[in-house]
Amino acid sequence: MIERVHEHLIGELNTNTRTDTIFVLTAIILNLITLGINSGLASSNGSSGTQTIVMFTFVALIIVVNFVAEIGLIRGRQMRKKMLNGLMKMYKDQGVEGYYDPSLMGDYSLRYNLFMLTVLFTGLIAIIIPFIIR
Repeated sequence: MIERVHEHLIGELNTNTRTDTIFVLTAIILNLITLGINSGLASSNGSSGTQTIVMFTFVALIIVVNFVAEIGLIRGRQMRKKMLNGLMKMYKDQGVEGYYDPSLMGDYSLRYNLFMLTVLFTGLIAIIIPFIIR
């Protein structure tokens, strides 16, 4: 039974990692694409009301997608911590806790913080730069 629980926790960790990767890549790619579109609109000749509406629509999209990505990463970090704590307890109960370095928990937390900072910073850049160009 322990093997099945272990396999389940490892499977959940893998799913968690894939989901976090999707959140990060989606947000960053959207931020960069929107930065390009809005920068192009901002630097074009003329400033019609339509261009401004399109720019603000993309800004709203950036805000929503980045908010969802940040919440997803926060929840992913919480889930990973719970699952790793479960694994550590299981390893301790089985007498094999020495094979897993507990300092990895802090490394995972730092990695999540860096991902969240990257998403937030690229989102801010995608919002600010086109309005500076304009």
